[in-house]
Amino acid sequence: MSESLQIIVIGGGAAGMMAAVTAAGNGAKVTICEQNEKLGKKLFITGKGRCNLTNESDSRNHLSQVVSNSRFLYSAESNFDAAGVCAFFSGLGLKLKTERGNRVFPESDHSSDVIRALEYECRRLGVKIMLNSKVKAILTQHYLPDNLTEQVGDTEKNRNKAVRQTACTGVVLENGTKLQADRIILASGGVSYPLTGADGSGLDMARERGHSVTKLYPALVPLVTEENWVTDLAGLSLRNISITIKDGKKKLYEDFGEMLFTHRGVSGPVILSASSFITKDLEQGKKPDLIIDLKPALSEEVLDKRLLREIEDAKTKQLKNMMASLLPQSLIPVVCERAGVSEQTKCCELSKKHRRALLETLKGLHLTITGTEGFAQAIITQGGVNTKEIDPKTMESKIVKNLYFAGECIDVDAQTGGYNLQIAWSTGYAAGQNAANTIGSN
Repeated sequence: MSESLQIIVIGGGAAGMMAAVTAAGNGAKVTICEQNEKLGKKLFITGKGRCNLTNESDSRNHLSQVVSNSRFLYSAESNFDAAGVCAFFSGLGLKLKTERGNRVFPESDHSSDVIRALEYECRRLGVKIMLNSKVKAILTQHYLPDNLTEQVGDTEKNRNKAVRQTACTGVVLENGTKLQADRIILASGGVSYPLTGADGSGLDMARERGHSVTKLYPALVPLVTEENWVTDLAGLSLRNISITIKDGKKKLYEDFGEMLFTHRGVSGPVILSASSFITKDLEQGKKPDLIIDLKPALSEEVLDKRLLREIEDAKTKQLKNMMASLLPQSLIPVVCERAGVSEQTKCCELSKKHRRALLETLKGLHLTITGTEGFAQAIITQGGVNTKEIDPKTMESKIVKNLYFAGECIDVDAQTGGYNLQIAWSTGYAAGQNAANTIGSN
């Protein structure tokens, strides 16, 4: 470690601020270059403004929730896990609470308190924060490896034939300003929520320096459906339902929890998580079948007995009145229509065939998924800098010496529940610590 070591962090989001704090805490002189007018712009809207910091469970559970390249995160999460994150923020004076599903939030329910704590720690440690400072390019220079003699022999002719390697030397801002640095940490995010400034420019810079970027998909994103009756249910939230998504007979995803109808389709926790597993199928033009079990706690046999009992108790009433004990009011017309039974039908007039159709619809309300709401509404980006080109222990590039990566710009993503922010904290911590303490692994 060197007290004069200069580190530039590109991006002042969750991963960038964690990297900056960690590097500065290890004695480096750190500068954050943030293109927005303030730090943590995307973090501010995370968890509907409440900021689900992490998930209070062990690393094994965390890694099981990672959709892409979970093994890459093993070292980073082991060194800075959920317990470490909670201890870190508690040490900054931020009071935390744990809610259903082991989701950790600030006690205040304000994401701004998380950002404020990180920004305060940055300033306390002497991190220079440059706002409205978009990085245009990463500067590099070629160098000859230290073990050149071992590789080619110590002759001038062979030295001239040696393959020269590349190392970072600084960055160029959009306004033309050049900043020198010994290490660069790229924490620029992906392309989701472009209103927060996410534009993929960091990924472009990685490409320019020889890295490959995997195909990008919107993830944790609302889904669009073919059926237009969802519009009538827009805003309706359903709890304790289960979903299954199929491509023909092939099961793509299943889950239990909450969902929400939108003007163009469906959203909510189980839908957002499902989206990460089906975007590639949608890209291929497939239209997966979404099957919603509105009563997953009841078997068909038990639910059928309940329907019989409800029908018997409401003989003279219309079907829509009887169904009020089973479904939200706005969902009753849809279920009746899908079952092919008029909601005005009197219960005493319902046939066995009608009851069976209602049963099948309650246990399997079908929708056809045609697409997603895209990056504009995607919580995260699936895809990014190829993990094969990054050292998983240090987060250093295997292609460019002294270039490190952290957060959403890496091809790693997870389901909802605090797991994606845990990725940001873990990779940011690893990048900051190793950038400040190592000479480089190349």
